[in-house]
Amino acid sequence: MIETVIDARKRSLGGFDVGRVLPSPARHMVGPFIFLDHMGPVTFEKGVSRDIDVRPHPHIGLATVTYLLSGEIVHRDSVGSEQTILPGEVNWMTAGSGITHSERFEKARAQGDLVHGLQSWVALPDGEEEIAPSFSHHGADDLPQSAEKGARLRVIAGKAFGLEARVKTHSPMFYVHAELEENGRLSLPDTYPERAAFIVSGRIEAEGERYGQDKMLVFEAREPAVIKALSPSTVMLLGGDPVGPRFIEWNFVSSSRQRIEDAKSDWKAGRMKLPDLDNKEFTPLPGG
Repeated sequence: MIETVIDARKRSLGGFDVGRVLPSPARHMVGPFIFLDHMGPVTFEKGVSRDIDVRPHPHIGLATVTYLLSGEIVHRDSVGSEQTILPGEVNWMTAGSGITHSERFEKARAQGDLVHGLQSWVALPDGEEEIAPSFSHHGADDLPQSAEKGARLRVIAGKAFGLEARVKTHSPMFYVHAELEENGRLSLPDTYPERAAFIVSGRIEAEGERYGQDKMLVFEAREPAVIKALSPSTVMLLGGDPVGPRFIEWNFVSSSRQRIEDAKSDWKAGRMKLPDLDNKEFTPLPGG
């Protein structure tokens, strides 16, 4: 049974627009997922302005999960990482007690690019919100795949469909890239209390209703959750166990409002280290 349908809302990142799905007025979180943006597809011409880049900015209390369907992004962070992400790979950055990072579209600037992907944040569970920051990159070999009748699946993080990604997670969850042929059917995992399907492209049917691109279907706990593709479709499946109430403001997530205020003060005062390889500019605190 479908509990909620969420429409992606247009948001500007300065240089280009994204579709923001979570958080929404209808649903704050799905399992540990507290943020989800759908980027593109957007074509950048060679020589595009640096305004499209996401300049160094801070996070606490969460893990960022970047996954591309096409294009290329260069990640740099304050724990010394520099990593280009390509389609079918995962950048998993654990902010914990605090990290800063940038995301640069260097291929687009040098030769043009078609960028399409998803950026999600996973809230860290109680007891792990303040762990040491870290970064890991996982190539396609770390993300197991399977083929079922009418569907191809890649597990990006967590466990689902009898597969487990080699991405270190901090609470029970699943995140799956599904490519459905016309009339392909899938049942979402029934072992998690919170589950959703986000339609990246195509059209699907669920509970006798039809849904198109940029809609997220949130299913009721422990009830059957079956989707059927009405045309070739790309769908992201996600969810897991709830981690408890979380506050979110700007790039910060925490179970404590005061912790977010402290993080804002630290960023405004320059007490959070910038990436060594990208420390000449930064994103200012909104309104500050």
